[in-house]
Amino acid sequence: MTLSVEELTVCQNGKAIVKQVSLQVEPGKVTALLGANGAGKSELVLAIAGMMTVETGSISVAGQPITNASPEQVRRHGVAAVPEGHRVLASLSVDENLRAAGALLKQTELVETLKQIYELFPELALCKQQIAGTMSGGQQQMLAIGHALMAKPQYLLIDEMSLGLAPLIVKRLVKTLEQLVKLRTGVLLVEQFTEVALSIADSVIVLRSGKVCYSGSAEQLREDPEILAGAYL
Repeated sequence: MTLSVEELTVCQNGKAIVKQVSLQVEPGKVTALLGANGAGKSELVLAIAGMMTVETGSISVAGQPITNASPEQVRRHGVAAVPEGHRVLASLSVDENLRAAGALLKQTELVETLKQIYELFPELALCKQQIAGTMSGGQQQMLAIGHALMAKPQYLLIDEMSLGLAPLIVKRLVKTLEQLVKLRTGVLLVEQFTEVALSIADSVIVLRSGKVCYSGSAEQLREDPEILAGAYL
C-alpha cells in the first residue's frame, strides 16, 4: 500500500523545478522532505496532489497509477494534501468548512468523520461556529489538516506545517501527526524546521535545486548533523 514517486520531473514556465525525484511513503511512517527555499519541495507536493503537471516519471498508490490525475481523483485514491499557508474557506464557519470538505460522503459517514476530527482537534470542537477567517494561525492550520482528513486519506501530504506558528502550537500539531501515524496514516512532511521534522520522521529526503541530495533514515541525520549541513550547502 505504498505511495511511490519514481523519477519525477516537474516544470514551471519551461524550467525543471523538480528533477527526477524518487521517494516512497509507507503506511504508519513519516517521510520528511527538507531543503532550502526554492529547492522544489512545494512543487513536488503539488504534483503528487494533482495540482501541478508531471512532465516525466510516475506516481502510484498501491501500484495504481495517479500520475497527472485530478486532485479529486488523487483524493479518491487515498491521498490528501495540506498546502502551505493554512488554506481554509475564510468566510465559512469551522463546521461549514469541514462539511464542505466531506460533501461527497454519505450522511452517516460524514457524521462519523466529523466526530473523529473533533476528537483529534478538541480546539476546533470548541469553536464550531466561528468564522474560519477570524481564527488564529494555529487554529487555521488545525482546520486545514481537518479539511484534508475529511477525505479519510491513507496518505497525508503536509507542506510547511509549522510556518509562522508558535513553538507550543507546533508541538501540539506534532502530537496530532503521531496519533495519525499510529492509525497507519502515511505522512509526507515538508518542513522548514529540521528539528521538528527529524523529531517525528522515519526517513528523510533532502532536495537541492530540485534534485535529491540525501535519501536515508532520520536516525542517521539525528546522529550526524554534518550530513544535513552538507546537503544544504
